[in-house]
Amino acid sequence: MEESIVKVEHLSHRYSVQWAIRDIQLEIPVRGVFGLLGSNGAGKSTVMNILCGVVKQTAGEVFVKGIDTRKHPVEAKRHIGFLPQRPPLHADLTVEEYLVHCANVRLMPTRLVPGAVNDVMERCGIGHFRARLTRNLSGGYQQRLGIAQAIIHRPALVVLDEPTNGLDPNQIMEIRHLIKEIAREHAVLLSTHILSEVQVTCDYIWMIEEGSLVFTGTMEEFDNYIAPDSLLLSVLSAPGVEELSHIPGVLGVESLGGPRYRLKFSGASDVTERIVETSVARGWRLTEITMEKSSPDRVFAELSRK
Repeated sequence: MEESIVKVEHLSHRYSVQWAIRDIQLEIPVRGVFGLLGSNGAGKSTVMNILCGVVKQTAGEVFVKGIDTRKHPVEAKRHIGFLPQRPPLHADLTVEEYLVHCANVRLMPTRLVPGAVNDVMERCGIGHFRARLTRNLSGGYQQRLGIAQAIIHRPALVVLDEPTNGLDPNQIMEIRHLIKEIAREHAVLLSTHILSEVQVTCDYIWMIEEGSLVFTGTMEEFDNYIAPDSLLLSVLSAPGVEELSHIPGVLGVESLGGPRYRLKFSGASDVTERIVETSVARGWRLTEITMEKSSPDRVFAELSRK
């Protein structure tokens, strides 16, 4: 990763006698989308609430742009924008009034507020609703407004908790596009338990289960967490299933129709080379041989031990 703007060191927290998270360590670079993945109740919200200064941790340190969030919370929060699961909207304010209010809460200089409000309305595609009461917005536009309030003061870090929860497919696509646009200038920490959200949005992920980090890496590394044990094979002169099963290292063969097969193999054997050699020797005319990755659902289940 490039230079980080957030460092979380040995972070732990407990509610009463129950530990919610234990010894969490992570760093967030200056831009990009970073996923905090985990089952419901895994500890994601606790990490985010501590990061944003909503909860004071039991142990460990959080630094935002080098500022200790426990010792200097107000100064640290100037660099953070936060959208909780439910956008913190004021139902009786218009979109413009609400954003002016949020800019004032963020202690922005008065002369900069009008420009900042117009800028985030344009970026989030809500300028045409500037005079509409926030309670009269659809769910998708309420989320857009929630994101607008989180970035109005141009923070270094934008924290989004389940930002597409409850939205329809079209709204989800719009919010994902908006998040990627924001990530060009900010670091975005995205919390979710939805694998498809992580796959299409995030550059890097941390997975938390039962309060502990169980995975750290890129989406590609996540997909390859479980070593492949099957491959897809396509040949023009299709052999029989029994003939394929006799290749050393092949444990099972499944016909997928026509010239395509799925072969289960032993991880210790160099089965790909043997298939190619056998195909040439017997004139199968091999056209495709591809390792089959484990599904993200299977990886998630493995990591969460469920």
